[in-house]
Amino acid sequence: MPNTSWQHITFTMPSELWDFFWLNRNLLNDISNLAANCIQTIANKKNITPGMFTAIHTFGRDLKRNVHIHLSTTQGGLTKDLNCWKNLYFKQSILMQLWRYRIITLFRTAYQQQNLIIPPIIKAQLNNAFTFEQFLDHLYNKIWIVHCAKPTKTPMQTVGYLGRYIKRPAIAESKLKHYDGNEVTFKYLDRTSKTYRNFKLTSEEFIGRFIQHIPDTGFRMIRYYGFLANRVRGKLLPIVYTLLNQDNKTTLAPTFAELIQKNFGFDPLKCILCGQQLILTGFNFDKTKAKRLLDFHRELALFPAC
Repeated sequence: MPNTSWQHITFTMPSELWDFFWLNRNLLNDISNLAANCIQTIANKKNITPGMFTAIHTFGRDLKRNVHIHLSTTQGGLTKDLNCWKNLYFKQSILMQLWRYRIITLFRTAYQQQNLIIPPIIKAQLNNAFTFEQFLDHLYNKIWIVHCAKPTKTPMQTVGYLGRYIKRPAIAESKLKHYDGNEVTFKYLDRTSKTYRNFKLTSEEFIGRFIQHIPDTGFRMIRYYGFLANRVRGKLLPIVYTLLNQDNKTTLAPTFAELIQKNFGFDPLKCILCGQQLILTGFNFDKTKAKRLLDFHRELALFPAC
C-alpha cells in the first residue's frame, strides 16, 4: 500500500431503496462501480488516476438491511503521462450530488427497461397520482449522507481504519452478550442517541437477520479501481512507489487469525472451553455430521467452560 494520505468515504442511500437489492441482486453488483466513478469523475478534471478500493456492506449495526459503500482513495494520483504525482481533494457536497444522481439513474434505467422488481411495501404506495418515477424524484430531492472521514496520514492509521471495514462480518463476536438457549442478546451503537443499546432476538430471528447478509457465491465484496485495479496494478504500482520515493516491499499478508486478534481482541484459534490452542487436523464436509451439530446447537452453546 503506498504511503500517502488516504481519504475514507462512506456512500449511503435512503432507506426506501435498501429492500430493492434483495429482489434485484444485479443492482448490488453495480454500486461499487458507481461510487468509484464519483471519485474518478473528480480526478479526471485534473487528468490524474488515484488508487481506490471499495467494501460493500449490506448491514447496519442492528443487523437490519442498510446498503452502503465504504470507499478509500489516495488523496492524489498519477498524471496521465505517468510522470508526476498530483494531490487530489474532495468536497463532500459534490460527492453527494454525483452519487445521488448515479444511484437514481441506475434505478430509473432498470425500471424503464422493465428489469426492476419493486418491493411490495413500495408497490402498495404507487398509483396514478404517485408513480414510480415520482417516487424516484422524491428521493432525488433529499439530501443524501456521504460521510468523509478525517484523512489518514500514516500507514498505521490507514491500516487501522481499513481493518474495521475489510471483510468485516455483519456483527463482531465481541458484540454478542448473552445466549440463554432461546434468545440472543447483542450490543449495538444507536446513532440517534449516540449510546449503546442491548437488542434481544430469538435465536431463529437472530440467525435470519445474520444470514441475509451472506453474499452470493462468487460475489466480490472488495473491489479495486484506478491504479490499484487488477489489470493495471502490476504496471502502475511500481511507478507510484518510484514517484513517492518509497520502497516497494512485498510483505506476507496477515493470517485471518492475526487480523481477528488485532481488530477484535480475541484468538479464534483458542478453544473457548479449555483455552488450549486449536490445531487443524483436516477437513470434513460430511453434511450428516454438520446437521447433527445443528441439532444440538443449544446444548453446545450452553456447555460450561472447563
